Amino acid sequence: MARRRVGPVSVQTIADEELAQQLVDRARAEGVKLTGPGGLLGDLTKRVLEAGLEGEMDGHLGFAKHASEGRDGGNSRNGTRTKTVISDVGPVDVEVPRDRDGSFEPVIVRKHQRRLGGVDDMVLSLSAKGLTTGEISAHLAEVYGTSVSKDTISAITDRVIAELTEWQSRPLDAIYPVVFIDAIFVKIRDGQVANRPIYVAIGVSVDGDRDILGLWIGQGGEGAKYWATVLTEIKNRGVADVCIVCCDGLKGLPDAIAATWPQAIVQTCVLHLIRHTFRLAGRHDWEAIAKALRPVYTAPTADAAGDRFAEFSETWGVKYPAIIRMWESAWAEFVPFLAYELEVRRVIFSTNAIESLNARFRRAVRARGHFPNEQAALKCLYLVIRSLDPTGRGRQRWAVRWKPALNAFALMFEGRIFPNAQ
Repeated sequence: MARRRVGPVSVQTIADEELAQQLVDRARAEGVKLTGPGGLLGDLTKRVLEAGLEGEMDGHLGFAKHASEGRDGGNSRNGTRTKTVISDVGPVDVEVPRDRDGSFEPVIVRKHQRRLGGVDDMVLSLSAKGLTTGEISAHLAEVYGTSVSKDTISAITDRVIAELTEWQSRPLDAIYPVVFIDAIFVKIRDGQVANRPIYVAIGVSVDGDRDILGLWIGQGGEGAKYWATVLTEIKNRGVADVCIVCCDGLKGLPDAIAATWPQAIVQTCVLHLIRHTFRLAGRHDWEAIAKALRPVYTAPTADAAGDRFAEFSETWGVKYPAIIRMWESAWAEFVPFLAYELEVRRVIFSTNAIESLNARFRRAVRARGHFPNEQAALKCLYLVIRSLDPTGRGRQRWAVRWKPALNAFALMFEGRIFPNAQ
Protein backbone atom coordinates (compact mmCIF):
# COMPACT_ATOMS: atom_id res chain seq x y z
CA MET A 1 0.00 0.00 0.00
CA ALA A 2 1.40 3.42 -0.94
CA ARG A 3 2.40 5.73 1.88
CA ARG A 4 0.26 8.81 2.41
CA ARG A 5 2.12 11.98 1.51
CA VAL A 6 2.07 15.19 3.51
CA GLY A 7 3.34 17.79 1.05
CA PRO A 8 6.62 16.53 -0.42
CA VAL A 9 7.53 14.52 2.71
CA SER A 10 6.15 11.06 3.51
CA VAL A 11 4.42 10.20 6.77
CA GLN A 12 7.14 7.59 7.34
CA THR A 13 9.85 10.27 7.10
CA ILE A 14 8.02 12.44 9.63
CA ALA A 15 7.61 9.47 11.96
CA ASP A 16 11.31 8.65 11.69
CA GLU A 17 12.28 12.24 12.49
CA GLU A 18 9.90 12.33 15.45
CA LEU A 19 11.33 9.06 16.78
CA ALA A 20 14.89 10.35 16.43
CA GLN A 21 13.97 13.56 18.27
CA GLN A 22 12.28 11.57 21.05
CA LEU A 23 15.41 9.47 21.50
CA VAL A 24 17.63 12.56 21.66
CA ASP A 25 15.30 14.30 24.11
CA ARG A 26 15.21 11.20 26.30
CA ALA A 27 19.00 10.92 26.25
CA ARG A 28 19.35 14.55 27.31
CA ALA A 29 16.77 14.18 30.08
CA GLU A 30 18.55 11.11 31.45
CA GLY A 31 22.03 12.60 31.03
CA VAL A 32 23.04 10.00 28.44
CA LYS A 33 25.81 10.87 25.96
CA LEU A 34 25.27 10.38 22.25
CA THR A 35 28.62 8.65 21.63
CA GLY A 36 31.19 6.79 23.70
CA PRO A 37 30.61 4.01 26.26
CA GLY A 38 26.96 3.82 27.30
CA GLY A 39 25.99 6.44 24.70
CA LEU A 40 22.69 6.54 22.86
CA LEU A 41 24.20 5.77 19.45
CA GLY A 42 26.18 2.89 20.95
CA ASP A 43 22.99 1.40 22.37
CA LEU A 44 21.19 1.77 19.06
CA THR A 45 24.16 0.20 17.25
CA LYS A 46 24.08 -2.73 19.70
CA ARG A 47 20.37 -3.31 19.08
CA VAL A 48 20.70 -3.13 15.30
CA LEU A 49 23.69 -5.50 15.24
CA GLU A 50 22.01 -8.01 17.55
CA ALA A 51 18.79 -7.92 15.52
CA GLY A 52 20.81 -8.52 12.36
CA LEU A 53 22.72 -11.41 13.97
CA GLU A 54 19.46 -13.03 15.12
CA GLY A 55 18.15 -12.72 11.56
CA GLU A 56 21.30 -14.39 10.24
CA MET A 57 20.87 -17.22 12.76
CA ASP A 58 17.23 -17.66 11.65
CA GLY A 59 18.42 -18.04 8.08
CA HIS A 60 21.20 -20.43 9.09
CA LEU A 61 18.93 -22.75 11.07
CA GLY A 62 15.83 -22.35 8.93
CA PHE A 63 13.53 -21.38 11.80
CA ALA A 64 13.00 -18.48 14.19
CA LYS A 65 13.95 -18.24 17.85
CA HIS A 66 11.70 -20.32 20.17
CA ALA A 67 10.22 -22.21 17.19
CA SER A 68 9.24 -25.84 17.80
CA GLU A 69 11.68 -27.03 15.11
CA GLY A 70 14.50 -26.35 17.55
CA ARG A 71 13.38 -29.16 19.82
CA ASP A 72 13.81 -32.07 17.39
CA GLY A 73 17.36 -32.86 18.44
CA GLY A 74 19.04 -31.28 15.44
CA ASN A 75 21.13 -28.15 15.30
CA SER A 76 19.59 -25.28 17.23
CA ARG A 77 20.45 -22.16 19.21
CA ASN A 78 22.92 -22.51 22.05
CA GLY A 79 22.76 -19.22 23.88
CA THR A 80 24.99 -16.25 23.15
CA ARG A 81 28.48 -15.00 23.82
CA THR A 82 29.37 -11.40 24.57
CA LYS A 83 31.75 -9.73 22.19
CA THR A 84 33.04 -6.15 22.27
CA VAL A 85 33.48 -4.51 18.89
CA ILE A 86 34.90 -1.08 18.26
CA SER A 87 32.63 1.14 16.22
CA ASP A 88 32.83 4.75 15.11
CA VAL A 89 30.48 5.66 18.00
CA GLY A 90 32.58 3.86 20.61
CA PRO A 91 32.96 0.30 21.95
CA VAL A 92 29.77 -1.78 21.74
CA ASP A 93 29.07 -5.01 23.65
CA VAL A 94 27.18 -7.35 21.33
CA GLU A 95 25.45 -10.62 22.23
CA VAL A 96 26.38 -12.98 19.38
CA PRO A 97 24.10 -16.03 19.06
CA ARG A 98 25.67 -19.52 18.94
CA ASP A 99 24.46 -22.82 17.54
CA ARG A 100 25.09 -26.27 18.96
CA ASP A 101 27.32 -27.65 16.20
CA GLY A 102 29.33 -24.44 15.83
CA SER A 103 28.61 -24.06 12.13
CA PHE A 104 27.15 -20.52 12.34
CA GLU A 105 29.32 -18.02 10.40
CA PRO A 106 27.92 -14.51 10.99
CA VAL A 107 28.48 -11.85 8.34
CA ILE A 108 27.42 -8.64 10.08
CA VAL A 109 29.99 -9.21 12.84
CA ARG A 110 32.34 -11.91 11.61
CA LYS A 111 34.21 -14.36 13.81
CA HIS A 112 37.34 -12.77 15.31
CA GLN A 113 36.25 -9.35 14.05
CA ARG A 114 36.92 -6.66 16.65
CA ARG A 115 36.26 -3.51 14.64
CA LEU A 116 33.38 -2.41 12.46
CA GLY A 117 34.26 -1.11 9.01
CA GLY A 118 33.69 2.53 9.93
CA VAL A 119 36.62 2.46 12.35
CA ASP A 120 39.06 1.25 9.69
CA ASP A 121 37.82 3.95 7.31
CA MET A 122 38.26 6.56 10.03
CA VAL A 123 41.82 5.41 10.75
CA LEU A 124 42.73 5.60 7.05
CA SER A 125 41.16 9.06 6.77
CA LEU A 126 42.98 10.41 9.83
CA SER A 127 46.26 8.94 8.63
CA ALA A 128 45.81 10.59 5.22
CA LYS A 129 45.35 13.93 7.00
CA GLY A 130 48.77 13.60 8.61
CA LEU A 131 48.03 12.20 12.08
CA THR A 132 50.57 9.73 13.45
CA THR A 133 49.54 6.34 14.85
CA GLY A 134 49.86 7.72 18.39
CA GLU A 135 47.73 10.75 17.58
CA ILE A 136 45.04 8.59 15.95
CA SER A 137 44.98 6.29 18.99
CA ALA A 138 44.65 9.28 21.34
CA HIS A 139 41.93 10.84 19.15
CA LEU A 140 39.79 7.69 19.15
CA ALA A 141 40.18 7.33 22.91
CA GLU A 142 39.33 10.99 23.59
CA VAL A 143 36.40 11.43 21.21
CA TYR A 144 34.89 7.94 21.08
CA GLY A 145 36.14 6.28 24.25
CA THR A 146 37.64 3.60 22.00
CA SER A 147 40.95 1.92 22.78
CA VAL A 148 42.87 1.12 19.59
CA SER A 149 46.58 0.43 19.95
CA LYS A 150 49.24 2.00 17.74
CA ASP A 151 50.14 -1.47 16.45
CA THR A 152 46.51 -2.07 15.42
CA ILE A 153 46.37 1.29 13.65
CA SER A 154 49.58 0.47 11.81
CA ALA A 155 48.14 -2.92 10.83
CA ILE A 156 45.00 -1.22 9.46
CA THR A 157 47.02 1.14 7.27
CA ASP A 158 49.30 -1.71 6.15
CA ARG A 159 46.31 -3.24 4.36
CA VAL A 160 46.64 -0.67 1.58
CA ILE A 161 50.16 -1.86 0.66
CA ALA A 162 48.88 -4.60 -1.66
CA GLU A 163 46.48 -2.08 -3.20
CA LEU A 164 49.39 0.36 -3.61
CA THR A 165 51.48 -2.28 -5.41
CA GLU A 166 48.64 -3.05 -7.83
CA TRP A 167 47.97 0.66 -8.40
CA GLN A 168 51.64 1.36 -9.11
CA SER A 169 51.76 -1.24 -11.90
CA ARG A 170 48.32 -0.73 -13.49
CA PRO A 171 48.08 -0.13 -17.26
CA LEU A 172 47.85 3.52 -18.36
CA ASP A 173 46.27 5.32 -21.31
CA ALA A 174 48.01 5.26 -24.68
CA ILE A 175 48.21 9.06 -24.88
CA TYR A 176 48.08 11.96 -22.45
CA PRO A 177 47.79 15.51 -23.83
CA VAL A 178 49.66 16.83 -20.78
CA VAL A 179 51.85 15.21 -18.15
CA PHE A 180 53.06 17.18 -15.10
CA ILE A 181 56.16 15.88 -13.31
CA ASP A 182 57.81 17.03 -10.12
CA ALA A 183 59.55 15.72 -7.01
CA ILE A 184 59.13 16.37 -3.29
CA PHE A 185 61.57 15.47 -0.53
CA VAL A 186 60.79 13.47 2.61
CA LYS A 187 63.01 12.31 5.45
CA ILE A 188 63.58 8.54 5.52
CA ARG A 189 65.68 6.68 8.07
CA ASP A 190 67.93 4.20 6.27
CA GLY A 191 70.84 3.78 8.65
CA GLN A 192 70.63 7.53 9.14
CA VAL A 193 67.90 10.05 8.41
CA ALA A 194 68.29 11.61 4.97
CA ASN A 195 66.21 13.65 2.55
CA ARG A 196 65.00 11.43 -0.28
CA PRO A 197 63.18 12.56 -3.44
CA ILE A 198 59.78 11.10 -4.25
CA TYR A 199 59.02 11.50 -7.94
CA VAL A 200 55.39 12.24 -8.86
CA ALA A 201 53.70 12.30 -12.28
CA ILE A 202 50.16 13.41 -13.13
CA GLY A 203 48.69 12.82 -16.57
CA VAL A 204 45.70 14.67 -17.97
CA SER A 205 43.78 12.16 -20.05
CA VAL A 206 41.91 12.85 -23.28
CA ASP A 207 38.72 12.78 -21.18
CA GLY A 208 40.15 15.44 -18.88
CA ASP A 209 40.74 13.15 -15.91
CA ARG A 210 43.79 13.98 -13.81
CA ASP A 211 45.42 10.60 -13.33
CA ILE A 212 48.25 10.24 -10.80
CA LEU A 213 50.52 7.87 -12.70
CA GLY A 214 52.69 6.73 -9.80
CA LEU A 215 55.13 7.43 -6.98
CA TRP A 216 58.82 6.55 -7.08
CA ILE A 217 61.49 6.97 -4.39
CA GLY A 218 64.97 7.94 -5.50
CA GLN A 219 68.35 8.38 -3.83
CA GLY A 220 70.12 11.65 -3.04
CA GLY A 221 68.88 14.70 -4.90
CA GLU A 222 66.40 14.93 -7.77
CA GLY A 223 68.18 13.79 -10.92
CA ALA A 224 67.43 13.62 -14.64
CA LYS A 225 68.95 10.12 -14.77
CA TYR A 226 66.37 8.75 -12.34
CA TRP A 227 63.63 10.67 -14.15
CA ALA A 228 64.63 8.76 -17.30
CA THR A 229 63.95 5.50 -15.42
CA VAL A 230 60.57 6.79 -14.22
CA LEU A 231 59.52 7.96 -17.68
CA THR A 232 60.57 4.65 -19.21
CA GLU A 233 58.42 2.77 -16.70
CA ILE A 234 55.44 5.01 -17.54
CA LYS A 235 55.99 4.29 -21.25
CA ASN A 236 56.23 0.55 -20.58
CA ARG A 237 52.85 0.69 -18.82
CA GLY A 238 51.23 1.75 -22.09
CA VAL A 239 51.85 5.49 -22.57
CA ALA A 240 52.99 5.63 -26.20
CA ASP A 241 52.69 9.39 -26.66
CA VAL A 242 52.60 12.61 -24.62
CA CYS A 243 51.99 15.98 -26.26
CA ILE A 244 53.35 18.33 -23.58
CA VAL A 245 55.43 17.54 -20.50
CA CYS A 246 55.41 20.31 -17.87
CA CYS A 247 58.36 20.26 -15.49
CA ASP A 248 60.86 22.44 -13.67
CA GLY A 249 64.18 23.47 -15.18
CA LEU A 250 66.20 20.45 -14.04
CA LYS A 251 69.32 20.08 -16.18
CA GLY A 252 69.19 17.06 -18.49
CA LEU A 253 65.46 16.49 -18.02
CA PRO A 254 64.48 17.67 -21.56
CA ASP A 255 66.86 15.08 -23.01
CA ALA A 256 65.31 12.31 -20.87
CA ILE A 257 61.83 13.33 -22.03
CA ALA A 258 62.89 13.46 -25.69
CA ALA A 259 64.43 10.00 -25.44
CA THR A 260 61.14 8.61 -24.10
CA TRP A 261 58.61 10.52 -26.25
CA PRO A 262 60.38 12.13 -29.21
CA GLN A 263 57.34 14.18 -30.25
CA ALA A 264 56.71 15.61 -26.78
CA ILE A 265 57.11 19.35 -26.20
CA VAL A 266 59.00 20.13 -22.99
CA GLN A 267 57.39 23.06 -21.24
CA THR A 268 59.12 24.69 -18.29
CA CYS A 269 56.64 25.45 -15.52
CA VAL A 270 56.17 29.22 -15.51
CA LEU A 271 55.18 29.19 -11.86
CA HIS A 272 58.46 27.46 -10.99
CA LEU A 273 60.38 30.21 -12.78
CA ILE A 274 58.50 32.89 -10.89
CA ARG A 275 59.04 31.18 -7.53
CA HIS A 276 62.77 30.72 -8.21
CA THR A 277 62.87 34.41 -9.15
CA PHE A 278 61.47 35.40 -5.77
CA ARG A 279 63.95 33.14 -3.97
CA LEU A 280 66.79 35.12 -5.55
CA ALA A 281 65.29 38.53 -4.75
CA GLY A 282 64.82 40.48 -1.56
CA ARG A 283 61.30 40.38 -0.15
CA HIS A 284 61.00 44.16 -0.37
CA ASP A 285 61.37 43.89 -4.19
CA TRP A 286 58.88 41.07 -4.72
CA GLU A 287 55.90 43.24 -5.62
CA ALA A 288 57.85 45.33 -8.15
CA ILE A 289 59.48 42.25 -9.72
CA ALA A 290 56.12 40.47 -10.03
CA LYS A 291 54.66 43.51 -11.79
CA ALA A 292 57.65 43.71 -14.15
CA LEU A 293 57.59 39.96 -14.96
CA ARG A 294 53.91 39.70 -15.75
CA PRO A 295 54.21 41.29 -19.25
CA VAL A 296 56.88 38.68 -20.06
CA TYR A 297 54.86 35.52 -19.44
CA THR A 298 51.55 37.00 -20.64
CA ALA A 299 53.02 38.33 -23.90
CA PRO A 300 51.08 37.37 -27.04
CA THR A 301 54.21 36.23 -28.94
CA ALA A 302 57.78 35.12 -28.28
CA ASP A 303 59.15 38.32 -29.86
CA ALA A 304 57.00 40.48 -27.59
CA ALA A 305 58.11 38.44 -24.58
CA GLY A 306 61.75 38.97 -25.61
CA ASP A 307 61.23 42.74 -25.73
CA ARG A 308 59.54 42.78 -22.33
CA PHE A 309 62.32 40.61 -20.86
CA ALA A 310 64.94 43.02 -22.22
CA GLU A 311 63.17 45.80 -20.33
CA PHE A 312 63.07 43.64 -17.21
CA SER A 313 66.81 42.91 -17.53
CA GLU A 314 67.64 46.57 -17.93
CA THR A 315 65.75 47.40 -14.72
CA TRP A 316 66.83 44.48 -12.50
CA GLY A 317 69.91 42.97 -14.15
CA VAL A 318 72.48 44.93 -12.14
CA LYS A 319 70.89 44.20 -8.78
CA TYR A 320 69.90 40.57 -9.47
CA PRO A 321 72.10 39.13 -12.26
CA ALA A 322 71.36 35.54 -11.13
CA ILE A 323 67.68 36.06 -11.94
CA ILE A 324 68.52 37.15 -15.47
CA ARG A 325 70.81 34.14 -16.01
CA MET A 326 68.14 31.78 -14.71
CA TRP A 327 65.53 33.10 -17.15
CA GLU A 328 67.99 33.08 -20.05
CA SER A 329 68.94 29.44 -19.39
CA ALA A 330 65.27 28.42 -19.25
CA TRP A 331 64.16 30.56 -22.20
CA ALA A 332 64.22 27.76 -24.82
CA GLU A 333 61.81 25.66 -22.70
CA PHE A 334 59.72 28.71 -21.69
CA VAL A 335 58.90 30.25 -25.10
CA PRO A 336 56.79 27.31 -26.45
CA PHE A 337 54.22 28.38 -23.86
CA LEU A 338 53.70 31.66 -25.75
CA ALA A 339 52.64 29.88 -28.96
CA TYR A 340 49.69 28.13 -27.33
CA GLU A 341 46.10 29.26 -27.45
CA LEU A 342 44.67 30.80 -24.29
CA GLU A 343 42.79 27.61 -23.32
CA VAL A 344 46.00 25.57 -23.48
CA ARG A 345 47.92 28.22 -21.54
CA ARG A 346 45.38 28.00 -18.74
CA VAL A 347 45.97 24.25 -18.42
CA ILE A 348 49.76 24.33 -18.49
CA PHE A 349 50.49 27.79 -17.01
CA SER A 350 51.91 25.98 -14.03
CA THR A 351 52.07 22.57 -12.47
CA ASN A 352 49.21 23.70 -10.25
CA ALA A 353 47.66 20.24 -10.27
CA ILE A 354 50.85 18.68 -8.99
CA GLU A 355 51.65 21.61 -6.71
CA SER A 356 48.29 21.13 -5.00
CA LEU A 357 48.99 17.42 -4.60
CA ASN A 358 52.46 18.11 -3.19
CA ALA A 359 50.94 20.51 -0.66
CA ARG A 360 48.69 17.70 0.57
CA PHE A 361 51.69 15.37 0.70
CA ARG A 362 53.72 17.85 2.76
CA ARG A 363 50.88 18.35 5.22
CA ALA A 364 50.65 14.58 5.74
CA VAL A 365 54.38 14.05 6.29
CA ARG A 366 55.06 17.17 8.39
CA ALA A 367 53.83 15.69 11.69
CA ARG A 368 55.83 12.50 11.28
CA GLY A 369 59.25 14.09 11.08
CA HIS A 370 60.68 11.11 9.22
CA PHE A 371 59.71 7.63 8.08
CA PRO A 372 61.37 4.37 9.19
CA ASN A 373 61.62 3.05 5.62
CA GLU A 374 60.58 3.63 2.01
CA GLN A 375 57.42 1.54 2.32
CA ALA A 376 56.12 3.67 5.21
CA ALA A 377 56.66 6.85 3.18
CA LEU A 378 54.91 5.46 0.09
CA LYS A 379 52.03 4.14 2.22
CA CYS A 380 51.50 7.59 3.75
CA LEU A 381 51.45 9.35 0.38
CA TYR A 382 49.19 6.73 -1.18
CA LEU A 383 46.67 7.22 1.64
CA VAL A 384 46.65 10.90 0.72
CA ILE A 385 45.91 9.99 -2.92
CA ARG A 386 43.03 7.72 -1.85
CA SER A 387 41.43 10.59 0.09
CA LEU A 388 41.55 13.20 -2.70
CA ASP A 389 38.34 14.87 -3.89
CA PRO A 390 35.86 12.70 -1.93
CA THR A 391 32.83 14.64 -3.23
CA GLY A 392 33.93 14.70 -6.88
CA ARG A 393 33.43 18.47 -7.09
CA GLY A 394 37.04 19.08 -8.07
CA ARG A 395 36.71 16.65 -10.97
CA GLN A 396 33.54 18.43 -12.12
CA ARG A 397 35.19 21.87 -12.05
CA TRP A 398 38.19 20.55 -13.96
CA ALA A 399 35.94 18.91 -16.59
CA VAL A 400 34.27 22.26 -17.30
CA ARG A 401 37.68 23.89 -17.83
CA TRP A 402 39.00 20.99 -19.88
CA LYS A 403 36.59 20.88 -22.84
CA PRO A 404 37.76 24.16 -24.48
CA ALA A 405 41.38 23.07 -23.94
CA LEU A 406 40.68 19.66 -25.51
CA ASN A 407 39.45 21.32 -28.68
CA ALA A 408 42.61 23.43 -28.81
CA PHE A 409 44.80 20.36 -28.18
CA ALA A 410 42.99 18.38 -30.89
CA LEU A 411 43.73 21.14 -33.42
CA MET A 412 47.30 21.72 -32.28
CA PHE A 413 48.20 18.02 -32.24
CA GLU A 414 46.03 16.89 -35.12
CA GLY A 415 46.24 13.17 -35.76
CA ARG A 416 47.51 12.40 -32.26
CA ILE A 417 44.52 13.22 -30.03
CA PHE A 418 41.15 11.60 -30.63
CA PRO A 419 38.41 12.60 -28.14
CA ASN A 420 36.52 9.62 -26.79
CA ALA A 421 32.83 9.30 -27.63
CA GLN A 422 30.61 10.13 -24.66
